[in-house]
Amino acid sequence: MTRLIPYVDGLKLRWLFGLLAAIGAGVIALAIPQVLGSMVDSFDGDSLGTAIVWAAFGVVLALGVMEAGFVYLRRHFVIPPASDAETNMRTSLFDRLVRQSAAFHGAWGAGQLQSRAIADLNMLRRFFAFGSLMLVTSTITVLVGFGLMFNASAMLAGIFLFAAVPVIILGPAFRRKFVHFSRSSQDQSGEVATKVEESVHGIRVLKAFGRSDWARGSFISEAARLRDLEVAKMRTLAKFQMLMVLLPEGVLAVTIFVGLWQVSTGAVSEGALVAFFATAVVLKGPIEGIGMLIGMVFMAKTAIDRHVDVMDVQPEIVSADEPRTSAERGMLELQDVRFRFPDAQADLLAGISLRVEPGETMALVSATGGGTSTLLSLVPRLYDVTGGTVHIDGVDIRDYSLAELRSRVAVAFEEPTLFSASVRSNVLLGTAHDRITDETGRISDPAHPFREKDPGAVQLQAVLDEALHTADADFVRELPEGLETRIGEEGLSLSGGQRQRLALARAIAARPSVLLLDDPLSALDVRTEERVTQRLREVLKGTTTLITAHRPSTVAMADRVALLYRGRIADVGTHSELLGRNEIYREIMKPAPVTGEDLMDSIPAAAGRQPGQEVPR
Repeated sequence: MTRLIPYVDGLKLRWLFGLLAAIGAGVIALAIPQVLGSMVDSFDGDSLGTAIVWAAFGVVLALGVMEAGFVYLRRHFVIPPASDAETNMRTSLFDRLVRQSAAFHGAWGAGQLQSRAIADLNMLRRFFAFGSLMLVTSTITVLVGFGLMFNASAMLAGIFLFAAVPVIILGPAFRRKFVHFSRSSQDQSGEVATKVEESVHGIRVLKAFGRSDWARGSFISEAARLRDLEVAKMRTLAKFQMLMVLLPEGVLAVTIFVGLWQVSTGAVSEGALVAFFATAVVLKGPIEGIGMLIGMVFMAKTAIDRHVDVMDVQPEIVSADEPRTSAERGMLELQDVRFRFPDAQADLLAGISLRVEPGETMALVSATGGGTSTLLSLVPRLYDVTGGTVHIDGVDIRDYSLAELRSRVAVAFEEPTLFSASVRSNVLLGTAHDRITDETGRISDPAHPFREKDPGAVQLQAVLDEALHTADADFVRELPEGLETRIGEEGLSLSGGQRQRLALARAIAARPSVLLLDDPLSALDVRTEERVTQRLREVLKGTTTLITAHRPSTVAMADRVALLYRGRIADVGTHSELLGRNEIYREIMKPAPVTGEDLMDSIPAAAGRQPGQEVPR
């Protein structure tokens, strides 16, 4: 539980006031039976005095109002800090997630992380606001109540206390079973969330292949397992709660006979007996509730364990302790770069040395799976090299702060990711547009690579327009709300080519000194690719660009081409030079053979035929 302390710093006083209010409500509830006992003892054998009845009525009413007031104060004091603690934990978890490497996110299911960020922290908020207070309050109430019961009759209290012996004996077994089912069900909840996330993300694939029923069956299986674990958990808790109810009730029945015998012998007064049983009734709730509260403690412990599982994983990729910088912009150099995935048997990149001059465009070419995309991911430190070094502007990228490094580098991935936000926000994601200080759309940042002649000022609209035009993404202006149109999650409301063009526009708008393009035109048709390629040639002048490509048309816009083969740079030269001297390069660039059937299938239906139908002679 000490792992919660950093999140409640500054909130402890309110929680303490809430605890005192809860204890006050519990103690007042115990005072009422004592008033009733005193009233009974005031009975003179014939009748109760009117004054005594009204006095008891007034005292009980006042105590009831005070108890209600303390209950209100408990919630008033505790709910805000509980919500604040939940928010602190959630933001800390999110901060840790966004600082983790790509390797971390590749190893964790998205649903598992979502369940930790939502369900587990909701559980901790409920425990902080209710469970922790009531567990302490119930314990104090029971102890005070037992003291009052001993004061009324030591024999009866001893018999009542005997009910705790079976609970003490059976408690450890309950703890083991309940913790097991609690952790298993919370982990399974993450698996169910992962299934939902995967199915929603891949809904077009499932529908295209007619596999919706398969996905439904797979989800039902995971959901059924979660249901079974939840039922097993609650059955375990129900058995323990049954014990917590049955034992006091059974023992209370025994104390009735013993108590009446004590009254008949004069060992206790009638009022003391009334106070004893009234106190026992008041304690019934806390005693029964302790079973539920203990279950909540174990669920909270499991939630903390799951939270700690993530928080204790230190980010592998962090900023340098003493970050360096450089006034130069655009030099990229790789020296004997090696990389191996954690579970791999061999290096994917086995010693790459390459130099890209400022303002130069270099294409990286390899066979499928040759490591070009991985090599690009090493430059902004999405992964860290396992050997060798990468330098930008003469500085090892590990010596930069991550913010500085990623302000110098922008990436457009082959599989573009867009966010559920406006087109404008998606395209301007890398332009520091969150630093806007006035309504004119101008930001003040002297170090920003986008600078007009007016020092430190930049017009974002011009940046946006140029990026959209270069990427041939002006289609967004025809969307229902133009640039303010909110595109769906990951851009699924757009076609593959449209998403790719927006991702390319985002990289262009950032205007970094080093631009990395991971086969950015693969989803474009030939004519669109030609337009984008021509515009890129103009825009990329002065920008160091490393581009992976498999199309000759994309490769042709590069100043030089580097052939990546078996984890090493096999050759470097212009496109025409490599075609002339390198057989491996020719094989990779060789277009796929086109058969007669392919040609006939390419004849449009408007020509009077269907695909697969013979052309009349």
